[in-house]
Amino acid sequence: MARERKFSTDALYRETKHILLQDGYEGFTFGILASNLGVSRGALYKYYDHKDDLITDYMVYETEQSVEKLKQIDAIIDFEDQFDYLLEVILKDTDIHRIRQMAMNLPQTNHEKTEANKQKIMDLHQTMYHSMQGFVDKGKRESKLKQELPNDLIIGFLFGTIDLPKPKSIAYFEWIKSIKEIIRHGMITEK
Repeated sequence: MARERKFSTDALYRETKHILLQDGYEGFTFGILASNLGVSRGALYKYYDHKDDLITDYMVYETEQSVEKLKQIDAIIDFEDQFDYLLEVILKDTDIHRIRQMAMNLPQTNHEKTEANKQKIMDLHQTMYHSMQGFVDKGKRESKLKQELPNDLIIGFLFGTIDLPKPKSIAYFEWIKSIKEIIRHGMITEK
């Protein structure tokens, strides 16, 4: 009997991401994943009963990575540097947000692991919002952010930038620079 090939968590998650972005949730199957990893479907079923368990496990992992990156903002002293760092973290991988939306929009299931993972992703989102609260407080203390704007609106707006599509005609650097410009100074010129 042939020995089962092993796969790493990194390879598993990398291929999961690739298939979800290429084929979407409906096109994601253990058969395709196993083929891409060079293993049998049975090897995947040793670890996951359902594709939803794997997809939500992957999104918990990615969301935890985002939370850790956002927590690093506190180590940055200058508000402007914090702002630059924050937008780079948020905009670095907009594909992850697309997959996170897929995971959160999965129909209610009887799979305990999937439902627990979905709850964990929601809890991690709250942690991300709380991590940004210090950034907003600092900006208001230093009069860099408008006092009259509600904190939740500022945080929601910044997180909303993740949904901005990057046009193929604009280089990544220019796209980031333009978003920063719009947030800092708006898009309407004063007469």
